[in-house]
Amino acid sequence: MKHRSIVVGITGASGAIYAKRLLDKLAALPGTDAAVVFTPCGEQVFRHELGDEAFRTLPFKRYDNTDFFAPFASGSSLFDTLIIAPCSMGAVARIAAGLASDLVSRTADVMLKERRTLILVPRETPLNAIHLQNMLRITEAGGIVCPANPSFYSRPPTIEAVVDTVADRVLQLAGFTTASPHWGEG
Repeated sequence: MKHRSIVVGITGASGAIYAKRLLDKLAALPGTDAAVVFTPCGEQVFRHELGDEAFRTLPFKRYDNTDFFAPFASGSSLFDTLIIAPCSMGAVARIAAGLASDLVSRTADVMLKERRTLILVPRETPLNAIHLQNMLRITEAGGIVCPANPSFYSRPPTIEAVVDTVADRVLQLAGFTTASPHWGEG
């Protein structure tokens, strides 16, 4: 199994539960190192939506969103994937415009320039033309936009199971095998 080094960026969009489930699943994957970067609003929304301070005790190294000395702020690092979940439209706009003004947007810029995996999980609705144009620019630059749209064909019995349909899809896009059901499976 190939060793993986992944960064998870958590911005201020609603949907902290997606970040939490993604981190829970990454913690269980052998051979995977993960680093976490919260934007200030991402931390506030995580605390508000999940009602706890669990973000303070994650089993991953945390980097401040202003720390441009983080290893993944450089293309010479071994980090191969950035997942931003949830991804605010502000973060989408900064990435689409090439504004590397914080560690999350700088890391996205690195992933795009090095032709590595960048996955954005926006949770905004409805979308306006600017949002769509920004997501198109990122897609054309090599990023993957995977909106937090759960699937229901597996008949998920709990909210966590619904959230897992998105978290598992994101992990599959990042190259991991998950135990989630696929369309057409019994």
